[in-house]
Amino acid sequence: MAPLVDNEDELALLAEIEGATSGRLIAEERGSSGLRAVELVHGVPHARFINASFAYAKPREPNRFNPAERGAWYAALAVETCIAEVGHHLTKALADTSDFNAVVEYSEMLASMAGVFVDLRNVPAHPSLNPDPAAGYPAGNALAAAARAAGHNGIIYPSVRHAGGTCIAALWPNVVQSVVQGALYRLTWAGTADYRAEVITT
Repeated sequence: MAPLVDNEDELALLAEIEGATSGRLIAEERGSSGLRAVELVHGVPHARFINASFAYAKPREPNRFNPAERGAWYAALAVETCIAEVGHHLTKALADTSDFNAVVEYSEMLASMAGVFVDLRNVPAHPSLNPDPAAGYPAGNALAAAARAAGHNGIIYPSVRHAGGTCIAALWPNVVQSVVQGALYRLTWAGTADYRAEVITT
């Protein structure tokens, strides 16, 4: 936030305002409607990133394996799959604004996960994998709710946006372990729905 202010007093004030409205900080302090504060992680590398992925759900719109009031940590086994998934959703967001001009930078976050996962890799016709969100997302949320109720750690599934890719949705913050930052990528849209992805740093 430093570029937005002129001195330390303004920075402290801006940080106070950000803290009062930050979904992550609020969730860490007292939880939210779909996430208990005790579920979030503390004292581990990149805890803020982990917690943010669960605290910043889309209030009016669920994703494939998380409801509107609770996020998930989405990952993939290959960075190309991550870029295809992120690129698809950002392209959709730009289409909603009717402006395909944007430059977005993303950091690769490497993590390890273990435990029991619902495995859909041999079930490509599962209803949750329907590319149409109106059909796939309700089925995916029902599957994720059942997986959480059964104590499973997440869902591993074939990527819907990258043929041959494999994705993972971690359903609990403590499932995401040993997080380290990897390469930095830039996605550029220059007036059309097609985007260019490039590595900035490795």
